[in-house]
Amino acid sequence: MTDTPNTVPVVSVVGKSDSGKTTFIEKLIRELTSRGVRVASVKHHVHDYDIDIPGKDSWRHGRAGSVVTMVSSPEKFALIREVEEEVPLPVIARIAYDSGCDILITEGFKREGLNRIEISRAERSSELICSAEEMLALVTDNPLVTCDGVPRFDLEDAAGVADLVQERFLEGLSARGGA
Repeated sequence: MTDTPNTVPVVSVVGKSDSGKTTFIEKLIRELTSRGVRVASVKHHVHDYDIDIPGKDSWRHGRAGSVVTMVSSPEKFALIREVEEEVPLPVIARIAYDSGCDILITEGFKREGLNRIEISRAERSSELICSAEEMLALVTDNPLVTCDGVPRFDLEDAAGVADLVQERFLEGLSARGGA
């Protein structure tokens, strides 16, 4: 996704199941936020899911027929909305922008995300799901896995990946009020 007005850059972390995507995303988010970057994140599910806790009031509102259920407190605001079709990634990036974020980190958008960081663990597989043209970076613990022309990082090197992300997508961040 290119940087367009009223949106944020999108970086998609992809990889095979159980490759360590979530663990790496946690490290990357911590690293970026420690630098003053306001991060939005989204996890893509291929199946329906429910984030409401069964029996709680908001869950009961939805079960009664509310198509938009919101929960508000002094610290958080949540919106749960029924949709006719999946919300496209550019719309999610706009929501991140409207929420005052500088970047959107995605997990699970294997084909839709343009700036892909592939996570590959030796224990899981030595085959990549992306081609070199699709990858921003490769993060792996397997010395045998490489991809020509793609920056390679160790699974523990969230700081190095954050450097790449900042250099590539977050120059001029202070113009939006970030770091």
